[in-house]
Amino acid sequence: MNGAKYKRIVLKLSGEALAGTQGYGIDPVIVDSIAREIKKIKAVNIEVAIVVGGGNIWRGLAGSAKGMDRATADYMGMLATVMNSLALQDSLENHNVDTRVQSAIEMRQVAEPYIRRRAIRHLEKGRVIIFAAGTGNPYFSTDTTAALRAAEIEADVILMAKKNTDGVYDSDPRHNPDAKKFKELEYIEVLQRGLGVMDSTATSLCMDNKIPIVVFSIDEPGNILKVALGQDIGTIVGGKK
Repeated sequence: MNGAKYKRIVLKLSGEALAGTQGYGIDPVIVDSIAREIKKIKAVNIEVAIVVGGGNIWRGLAGSAKGMDRATADYMGMLATVMNSLALQDSLENHNVDTRVQSAIEMRQVAEPYIRRRAIRHLEKGRVIIFAAGTGNPYFSTDTTAALRAAEIEADVILMAKKNTDGVYDSDPRHNPDAKKFKELEYIEVLQRGLGVMDSTATSLCMDNKIPIVVFSIDEPGNILKVALGQDIGTIVGGKK
């Protein structure tokens, strides 16, 4: 393992992480930098699965808040995650990283259907898996997708890459300069305090299956690799550093 802490990880990327400073759409430079880091993770024999959000293109909750049918808005958000997944796959393969996109909504021309045993086999063969289209059901976030897929493939950890924050705080550090950053938290604390790690469904799923979560900043180059190697960065939920 060359000193790596984890054997199999689920990397959760927000859609906004792919947008860069423009705040929307897909920034090829940012996607390329993420792909380079993932290649370095693969070089130390860590198996990598990725769940990417779609907020840089469409947010289901925002659509439903403006009067759109919630299920329709959520399905549109799932399609946005497929677009992001294909962009990330393209960049990874440009760096000679063998990658498969598996979609929870069947669209065979662009992605494999999600099949758990096939996903595990891809990981065992050294391929990166990108789980697209969420869970395939409305009313569930991509955070819940990350928790569900991590449980299904028996991942060691979920790495939550965040923009504009380097961990979990007791209040918003952008508005409260005295906000306290946590090094370690238990799942129940996250739920009771209503801390913005991931939604409550995802947190409960991680708690039930004892899957640790590491929340860290993606804004600092190299952080994805550092966290995958077990360096003391960000906040860990449900595990010890």
